[in-house]
Amino acid sequence: MTRFSCSVLSTSAILLLIGCTGQEPAAEAEAVAALVVVEKKANQVGFYASDGTRLAGVSVGETPHEMVLDADGRHLYVSDNGVLWMDYDGPGGNTVSIVDLETRSKVGEISLGDYHRPHGLSIDPSGKRLLVTSENPNSLVLIDLKTRSVVKAYDNGGDAPHMVMFDKAGEWAYASNTNSNNVAAVNLETGAIVSITGCGGPQGGVLTDDGTRYYVTCRDTGTIQVIDTASKSAVGEIKTGLGVNRINLTPDEGTLVYSIGGEGKFVAFADVASLEETGRVELGGPPLSCTLSRNGDYAFAGVQDSDEIYVISVADRKIVQVIKTPEGQGPDPVMDLGSYSPPA
Repeated sequence: MTRFSCSVLSTSAILLLIGCTGQEPAAEAEAVAALVVVEKKANQVGFYASDGTRLAGVSVGETPHEMVLDADGRHLYVSDNGVLWMDYDGPGGNTVSIVDLETRSKVGEISLGDYHRPHGLSIDPSGKRLLVTSENPNSLVLIDLKTRSVVKAYDNGGDAPHMVMFDKAGEWAYASNTNSNNVAAVNLETGAIVSITGCGGPQGGVLTDDGTRYYVTCRDTGTIQVIDTASKSAVGEIKTGLGVNRINLTPDEGTLVYSIGGEGKFVAFADVASLEETGRVELGGPPLSCTLSRNGDYAFAGVQDSDEIYVISVADRKIVQVIKTPEGQGPDPVMDLGSYSPPA
């Protein structure tokens, strides 16, 4: 992308630049990227303005699934899974792509070697280590972010590890083993495993700020499991709907916000104190993701098969914007870069 140091260009220079590039000079460069989106079907990460304009796309590995932001807020780590759906056959990819948010470019790649089909990602509280789930073979893979290399792999304690999260101390990891219907707490020093059952088809999870509770969506039982991290045991349950998949916690930690996909098409809400669902917003299709804006005011749900991103007001519990991505992008998770505001 060309940038110009001059504040004024002559009319002839502008016309020449438009003729050569097919677009007005620096128009894209000046636009503020409010959202970054994993575009699963297009093998890209897309940058979008608040009004839904797609500003740029960065090619990553084949069929990326998830992303996580590093501690300095500049680099995204993207899992290059290589397979569209987790129940598909195939060896899949074995890399994690690194995307620079400032330059909007891919600046590196981490090889996972023998570990294929990476999916869930989590960065530890120190910001120095990255955990990745591997579906082939079933494993948790620990990466040193300074050397960008694999330092250890762990037994994940089940089948088809989907999402993963470090605890607040960086000592344990919680892996959602979808096909074996258990959440495994894995000690990262010893490799010891505590298996937590009762969740059918566990998917996404969210940890409270104090690290004492971990909420996990249970796709096949239509529930949200509440895990006490001290005892490594289930201590509660929220009844919701089949296909529940991704989950967040509002900044005041009073409300869980989550997506219901499969045959459902909702973003839903549950009260943490009562452990009861309190409302739903119906979307135009089944969401695969649900994330919150940095201020917690908006939820973003990617509907992959219709190339749409739904933006929901958390306070008003209604759709405030539908972003239509280019056809065939297949948007999945969305990340607010801190400047999102819905169009007036």
